[in-house]
Amino acid sequence: MAQKPSIPKGTRDFSPAEVAKRNYIFSTIKTNFEKFGFQPIETPSFENSETLMGKYGEEGDRLIFKILNSGDYLAKADATLLENRDSLKLTSHISEKALRYDLTVPFARYVVQHQNEIEFPFKRYQIQPVWRADRPQKGRFREFYQCDADVVGSNSLWQEVELVQLYDSVFSQLGLGGVTIKINNRKILSGIAEVIGASDKLIDFTVALDKLDKIGEDGVKKEMLEKGISETAIEKVQPLFNFTGTINEKIEKLAQLLANSEEGMKGVNELQFICDNVTTLGLQTAFLDLDVTLARGLNYYTGAIFEVAAPKGVAMGSIGGGGRYDDLTGIFDAKNKMSGVGISFGLDRIALVMEEVGLFPEAVLATSKALFLNFGDKEALYAMKAIGKLRQKGIKVELYPDKSKIDKQFKHADRRGIPFAVIVGESEIEREEFGLKNLATGEQQKVDFATLVTLLQ
Repeated sequence: MAQKPSIPKGTRDFSPAEVAKRNYIFSTIKTNFEKFGFQPIETPSFENSETLMGKYGEEGDRLIFKILNSGDYLAKADATLLENRDSLKLTSHISEKALRYDLTVPFARYVVQHQNEIEFPFKRYQIQPVWRADRPQKGRFREFYQCDADVVGSNSLWQEVELVQLYDSVFSQLGLGGVTIKINNRKILSGIAEVIGASDKLIDFTVALDKLDKIGEDGVKKEMLEKGISETAIEKVQPLFNFTGTINEKIEKLAQLLANSEEGMKGVNELQFICDNVTTLGLQTAFLDLDVTLARGLNYYTGAIFEVAAPKGVAMGSIGGGGRYDDLTGIFDAKNKMSGVGISFGLDRIALVMEEVGLFPEAVLATSKALFLNFGDKEALYAMKAIGKLRQKGIKVELYPDKSKIDKQFKHADRRGIPFAVIVGESEIEREEFGLKNLATGEQQKVDFATLVTLLQ
């Protein structure tokens, strides 16, 4: 007996209902992207390995899916590496391409490659799948969609203000009120590392700090010690683990802590500008909060960083994130570094949250408005003529394809959630009428085509 087929861990099939819900989120995000002036682009699902590797830090590099070279991929491999089973060095010999890890680095590559065709500042959005060789768990998949909006070619902090508003607009329209948009600044983290004497351990410091909500204070301290950060330095950052107060109070505390760090104070001033203006302009349903432990462990962030938390009471990781990157394009073109800032929406997690809270409108799952029953070829032809006219008017209708028992056709409509059945027999054809049955109430009536249109609309 043949083995039942399966799919790889961390991937999913989507039913028609699930796709409808996901498309509703896609549509809402896309509408808001365009309302804020962003333009769409698309990039390949895989890139040259050199484009991706080294851009996400040590942890990110490990999670990149490598693609084996076509044909006999071992033919050109170094015999010594094969014999020694040196997989790390061997990888570059047998794999020249990799699935994209995110949309930001491919976007940076796109900007550098097409810079002579682009009008800057360039506001782009991109909605495509990405892949990560991560350990699958609730809300974390190996294949998932990202919905990104980025502005490149501008240093203005008004872009950050607008991106906060964009988050607020999308989540408000989806009905996800009460999300928390967390904000921090990498310059502040650099300043903290400087004042505690751990500047040489900045990446290790930020990667560990970013895990506070996952592994707790003790776990973060343990990881910092393992990475060579001294106990004295860790004691100096103790206040960060319980950093409370309003945004302005937190900014004042940071200003005192970072008074002797030029880099740190730049971060404080940038945060002050963004938070003050967001507060003045106001948000619809979201909350803005300064989280000094927020680090977002990606190497390319240099300024403001964002992360969106689901409403209280919903157990889910971040449903969005992003930040400012002043030198991302510099990794491809050292002579022409362009500043950019962007955010991403976690489509899959947003869908899970909306499902849990019950936020999908009934209209999202709407299927065909009516099923025309099939009594035979003559009746089917009469039905198809009407179906064509109804579809031209934007009404979703369909014909049951087979001349089956009528009870079976009614059950099919019921299981599909189709609210009406249209009955066309010889008498209806003679009178140029249609029998319309409401499958919820059982009410049935004879109508002409104009009335049929009105009732189905």
